Amino acid sequence: MLNDFYQNLDPVAFSIGPIAVRWYGIAYVLGFVFAGLLMSRLAKRWNLRFNSDVLLTIICCALIGLMVGARLGYCLFYGNGEYLRDPLQILAVNQGGMSFHGGLIGALIGGIAAAKLTGIPYLTLADMGAIAAPIGLFLGRCANFVNGELWGDFTDLPWGVVFGGAAGELPRHPSQLYEALLEGVLLFCILYALSRKLPPRPRGTFIGVFLTCYGVFRFLIEFVRQPDAQLGYLWGGWLTMGQVLSAPLVVAGIVILVYAVKKKLPQMGLPDEPQAE
Repeated sequence: MLNDFYQNLDPVAFSIGPIAVRWYGIAYVLGFVFAGLLMSRLAKRWNLRFNSDVLLTIICCALIGLMVGARLGYCLFYGNGEYLRDPLQILAVNQGGMSFHGGLIGALIGGIAAAKLTGIPYLTLADMGAIAAPIGLFLGRCANFVNGELWGDFTDLPWGVVFGGAAGELPRHPSQLYEALLEGVLLFCILYALSRKLPPRPRGTFIGVFLTCYGVFRFLIEFVRQPDAQLGYLWGGWLTMGQVLSAPLVVAGIVILVYAVKKKLPQMGLPDEPQAE
C-alpha cells in the first residue's frame, strides 16, 4: 500500500511557467513558518518580551546559519574530498545535498548572532528553537520520501518501497518516514510536553533533550538506512557517517542537561519597555 502511494507522488508540487516549485522547498518554508508561530506561542507562555522585529531577527539569523551550515557540512562530511579539489562546486547546490548536522551547527552559530541582536539569553533561544525544530525535521523527511532519496536497506516487510533509479527495483525500508516519525513527531511530543510546565524549565533543558534524543534516534535509524554511496560504511564496516556525527550530539546533550539541572537558570526575555510618563 505504501509503495503504491509512493509511485503516485511527484517531487514537483506545481509549476509556474518554467519555474518548478518542489515539495522540498515548500517543506523548508513551512518549517520556518510553523517554527515562528510556535516560538511566538512559547514566548507568551514563558512571559518573554517578544515582538515581530525580534522574531524576524531570530528567523533570519537561524535561516542563514542553517542554509550555509547545511551546505558546508555536506561538502565537508559527505564530499569525500571532492569539494576540496574543486571548491567552486560548493556553490552548485543543485548538485549534492545538505547535511542536518552541518545545518544544526550553522543554526546554533546563527543563534549567537540573534542573542546579541535581541538581548535574549542564548540558551533561551536555543531552547525555543529546539522545540520548534522537529516540525521542520518532519516536513523535511517527508520531502526526502517524496524525492525518493536517502532510502533504507532492502526489506521484505509489507511497507517496503521500490524507489527505482539508483535504489534499484527491490523494496527498501522507507527510512525517511522512520526519521519523520521519531525525529519529528515523537521528539516534538516530548519537547512540547516538557514546555507545558510553568514556571518554564531551566535554560538549556530543551536543547539538551533535543540533542540527546535526536542523536539516539538518528543513530538507531542508520542501521536500516543505506549509507552514502561515496562513503559506504566506516570503521570496521558497520558505522555510517550519520552515526559518527550523531554520537557526539548525545554526549553534548547530556552535558547541557547536567549543566541546566545544576545551574537552574530561568528563561529570560527582553527587558520591559519604559512606560510613558
